[in-house]
Amino acid sequence: MFVSIPSRKKPPVRWATPALFAALWIAFLWATTRSHQTHDSLVTQWGALSGGMASPEAWLAALREGAALRLFTALFLHADWAHLLGNLVFLLIFGLPAERTMGPWRFLVLFLLGGAVANLAAVLTIGAPDRVIIGASGAVSAVIGAYLALFPTAKLGVVLPLGLFLEFVKAPASLLIGIWALLQVLFAYIGPAFGAVAWSAHIAGFLFGVIFALFVRAAIARRLRKRQGY
Repeated sequence: MFVSIPSRKKPPVRWATPALFAALWIAFLWATTRSHQTHDSLVTQWGALSGGMASPEAWLAALREGAALRLFTALFLHADWAHLLGNLVFLLIFGLPAERTMGPWRFLVLFLLGGAVANLAAVLTIGAPDRVIIGASGAVSAVIGAYLALFPTAKLGVVLPLGLFLEFVKAPASLLIGIWALLQVLFAYIGPAFGAVAWSAHIAGFLFGVIFALFVRAAIARRLRKRQGY
């Protein structure tokens, strides 16, 4: 007779999401406590710039000069408190469960690489040259896309105003994220896409997250089986 003995391994610590959360906060606080001139200089020097990388020659020049690193450093710069807090809230909601499933290192790659791909999409699609692209919205969009691919049947709690009362209901995550994704597409064409918000970066980040999660799901399954002692 065989008896299944549950694994006594402790679940790994989810450090990537808290680390990114702290890094985004610290970078924002550090930048906003500089003088106005220094802050503008930081944004110009470390934010991604539109109007470049449209040709192989431009790519080679960006790699030689280190300008390609702007696609990553731009993730840690934000325009204001609302911009930062919106990203932090969604990072926690979707990042913690995604990291628990895929592990901290894969999650870190998802965030950084997905954010860079999202910024690149904005660089290539924004028509006006030398527009500064900053913020972790594209990276957070990649996390949301990965969450949908990993948990297609999950439900999220939503607070809805019903008359004079607030009602807490659970709705399918796929429905809520689908509405979010549809809004990104709509705003890309009818919203302030190229003036204030790079909606194309949100769309590119989301698609990257879905593809990334589907690509690594076999490795994730092996990791979960190993953690459970199978």
